[in-house]
Amino acid sequence: MQTFDLEAQGLRALNQALHNLKDANTNETAWEVVNPKGSHAIAVGVDAPIDITVRGSTGYYCAGMNKQATIRVKGSAGPGVAENMMSGTVIIDGDASQYAGATGRGGLLVIKGNASSRCGISMKGIDIVVHGNIGHMSCFMAQSGNILVLGDAGDALGDSLYEAHLFVRGTVKSLGTDCIEKEMRPEHLAIIADLLKRGEAEHLAKPSDFKRYGSARKLYTFNIDNASSY
Repeated sequence: MQTFDLEAQGLRALNQALHNLKDANTNETAWEVVNPKGSHAIAVGVDAPIDITVRGSTGYYCAGMNKQATIRVKGSAGPGVAENMMSGTVIIDGDASQYAGATGRGGLLVIKGNASSRCGISMKGIDIVVHGNIGHMSCFMAQSGNILVLGDAGDALGDSLYEAHLFVRGTVKSLGTDCIEKEMRPEHLAIIADLLKRGEAEHLAKPSDFKRYGSARKLYTFNIDNASSY
């Protein structure tokens, strides 16, 4: 395992070392980052099939634009964790601040604590599993992908939603514009079972515990009859 002391060696050196692994024939596939102390942009833009463990909490945009890597934060994460993620896995052992997984296009984000507001906004294919609660305006303009919430959801869930699947076990404070509760079919139960397994939550819930929310499909194109809803 490669151990990197962020306090002693600096953020630029860390990210450059990780970027250098792209297309490299190397056995340096296990990395440990110590003394993060809330630093911003840790392990951003990684594009290699490696495992990174950050031992402590992080600041803004940890694991942003991740491709291929598995990144685990042994603490909590600041705003924008896994923002614009492409593939791979990001696991936060603690809580995540606002807009976790924003614009994510692929891969899996797991938050074992709670997520703040705007979790999964404009998601475009990412899968998100939250063991706790999510805050207001989560999944705003979510286009595709899945979010599984074992706790509760705040106000305006799924506002202006497109075709993402939202699964919530707890209560939803309110639904956003054009978001409605939808029928749970066998294929959705299969998606939930897969997310529980990959999200390290099989022991916490079962697929039948959840309700599904999605788009009513009334705001895809402008219609003067719906003008008051825009």
